[in-house]
Amino acid sequence: MDRWILERECELTRLAAAAREAAAGAGSVALVFGEAGIGKSSLVKAMPERLPAQARVLVGQCDDLATRRPLGPFRDLVGSVGADLARAVMEGGDRHRVYEALYGELAGTPHPAVLVVEDVHWADEASLDALRFLVRRMEGLPALLVLTYRDDELSREHPLRHLLGQVSRTSRVHRLPLARLSLDAVRALSASRRLDAAQVYEVTSGNPFFVAEIVAAGGTGEVPPTVVDAVLARLRGLDPATVDALEQLAVVPSAVERPLVDALFTDGVAVLATAEQRGLLTVEPDRVTFRHELIRRAVADSLPAARRIDLNRAVLAALVARPGCDAARIVHHADQAGDQDAIARYGPDAAKDAACAGAHREAAAQLRLVLHQRHRYGPADLADLLERYAVESYTIADSAAAVTAQHEAVALRRSLGDTLGLGADLRWLSRIHWWAGDADQAQEAAREAVAVLEHAGDDRLLALAVSNTAQLRMLSDRYAEAVEHGERAIALARKADDAAILSHALNNVGTARWRGGDPGGRLQLEESLEVALAAGEVEHACRSYANLIWTLLDNLRYDEADLFLPPAMDLADRAEHLGFLNYLHVELAVRRLAAADWEDAEKHAEYGMHDFVPARCPALTVLARVRVRCGRPGAGELLAEAREIAVRTRELQRTGPVAAALAEAAWLRGDLATVAEAAGPVHAQADHLPGVPYRAELGYWLTKAGHPVRLDDSDHPYALQARGLWRQAATRWLEAGCPYEHAVALAESPDPADKLTALTTLDALGAEPRARLLRTELRRIGVRHIPRGPLAATRENPAGLTRRQLQVMRLLADGLTNAEIAARLVVSVRTVDNHVRAVLDKLDAPTRRHAADRAARLGLLADGEGPLPEPEGPLPHAET
Repeated sequence: MDRWILERECELTRLAAAAREAAAGAGSVALVFGEAGIGKSSLVKAMPERLPAQARVLVGQCDDLATRRPLGPFRDLVGSVGADLARAVMEGGDRHRVYEALYGELAGTPHPAVLVVEDVHWADEASLDALRFLVRRMEGLPALLVLTYRDDELSREHPLRHLLGQVSRTSRVHRLPLARLSLDAVRALSASRRLDAAQVYEVTSGNPFFVAEIVAAGGTGEVPPTVVDAVLARLRGLDPATVDALEQLAVVPSAVERPLVDALFTDGVAVLATAEQRGLLTVEPDRVTFRHELIRRAVADSLPAARRIDLNRAVLAALVARPGCDAARIVHHADQAGDQDAIARYGPDAAKDAACAGAHREAAAQLRLVLHQRHRYGPADLADLLERYAVESYTIADSAAAVTAQHEAVALRRSLGDTLGLGADLRWLSRIHWWAGDADQAQEAAREAVAVLEHAGDDRLLALAVSNTAQLRMLSDRYAEAVEHGERAIALARKADDAAILSHALNNVGTARWRGGDPGGRLQLEESLEVALAAGEVEHACRSYANLIWTLLDNLRYDEADLFLPPAMDLADRAEHLGFLNYLHVELAVRRLAAADWEDAEKHAEYGMHDFVPARCPALTVLARVRVRCGRPGAGELLAEAREIAVRTRELQRTGPVAAALAEAAWLRGDLATVAEAAGPVHAQADHLPGVPYRAELGYWLTKAGHPVRLDDSDHPYALQARGLWRQAATRWLEAGCPYEHAVALAESPDPADKLTALTTLDALGAEPRARLLRTELRRIGVRHIPRGPLAATRENPAGLTRRQLQVMRLLADGLTNAEIAARLVVSVRTVDNHVRAVLDKLDAPTRRHAADRAARLGLLADGEGPLPEPEGPLPHAET
């Protein structure tokens, strides 16, 4: 084994075991993570010798480009994979073809395939989408997917977070956090140079790369204080031509392919021989790479700005001279070289390539660079670029940029007298404003779009604008107006023979009618779905599914919603419409909340935390209601954000659930004034509308707070409870499959026996706040024998960890591996894997190290009663 690969035996063993399991058909995902220089790439390089003899290892690299290469890591596989995948990734425009080729490459091999994607914290959006596709399918593939990344560089908003969240929800995942080297390991590495191991350890903190660089540069004299000094020390003594070559390569943030090397250096790779011997570079027949990214950065960062600009110009000239070169790479070096002409020339194509590959973040970044040179374009071309930038920004959830760019595009279309372009851009502006949560601006842009297109002679654009208006009216509960506009849009869409707009308009009319109390609207909404499916309009079909399901959930028709959810999610999944897929996950979270499946509700709600406003608001509400009902902290912060979003939308479908959640939370803590404050204004709005499900629940909370309201005479169970008909309400809740609400209704019975039955259910659900209030009430009415309820550790710590999870947490914080924890607790490693995953989720921690830090801050690593006792055998099955 490489002398630098120390203290990695456990990780290599787990990767080898995962590969053997993949050979048997049980694929999985392995996450290898840690700080820069921790040895992720070294572990990957050491892995092949541990794998089954016939295993095939494919390695792709993500690059630190200012704007990423679309499908960059998969392009690296060309030459090592079949022709289908090679062609798909190089052409890049059809992402579904890429996904199918990737799947076929991993599924078709007779031996286990190990696909390694390194440095996914730098992955482009198209690559992240491809990895999401694979992650959902790895369990059924004879393959192991290994992802390496720097966990200490992931902000809360980092795009990789979404992928990692998806990985965490799969059942076959291996987390391999790489720890720093121990003092003993540093001593072993330092021995050959007779260095002071303690001093090396102090300077490096055990980071393997830092240790290696300092040992390589040392021997006599002082240890360089930083890794940059260590790298530059190794450059000393190299001939000037080699140093020049290293500096030239350092400005290329990726592997440098052989044709580019030959273009940059007269003598080709020969000039790099000394640097290779010094361990700075890895030279292969087809490419050259720095042995470690930190070496490249150290060299590049040491360059004066003028020198760096000149070197980037050389790379830019070489790339431009090569036919078919990546426009994204050209733009990166043009930006670094300050060549504005090249940015203006190649930037639009780079953005188009990225958008076609589904890499919308990269497309937006390219267009952002291009728009810095807006003076180089005529008004019409500039309007097109601004519109493209607005749409890409809309797609990646950058609302401020989207709104600003689309306003500029509208202004240019107006100045040009481009009626059709202005109408189309105003319709887009309306959509972007709605998506950003600005209801008034969305309505105003929609009104003007229709006015501009009214007599422009384009039925299709007019139909789209009118249908957009109908959608806004429907969402703002102005049902009659929505139907009026929607029926006109239907007529225009039929005239234009446009199935997409027809489906959109039917959706708006059907939803407005159904939510307005007309059951016939459901048939129109289902027709919208049929039209979209028949025309292959997947996006519109997903929207029809979403509105069908949401309305069924609002009307407590959960069994029917269960029939639509699987095909809807399957369609969105197969088509990779991730926005709709995430929205459908949030709808499923609402469904699981109704079933009192708290854990599943939270799991599905998390999908909406990374998406656009309409999904984020209900996701926050579900997560908050789970915490409220289980007595866990953090609900207030979640509801505050949800309320802020909801108020801006002015949509009852957002404000209603948030107000109900706030009222419930206030009632459970005995704050009746806040109940009335939260529920009153929204109930007043709902009370004037037909067929609104939120009226009943908000009216119920107001009556609980002693606030007089007009009683709802419907048979909604909350309306029944508000009228004191608890038994009928309990029956309705039971029929609907809502155990928490059933228990709450039963608790309103004057009969102590009913209350004790309700208490049993609440305890079983873990609904501690409501159970606590019920125990107080039972004591007040003189019931003597009241069950004590659960005494699990979930009531003894602020993170909601069970007793077993606390044990696992404390052993994890002591540095034990999952296998060691399993041996200590006398349970299976699979059981410990599940407990560790739950601990990370409950502590909202991306890594074991973060979990240990958070647990320490919460006081979970030690308590006033001393450590938890070690069990002599496994805990009862229910706890393990």
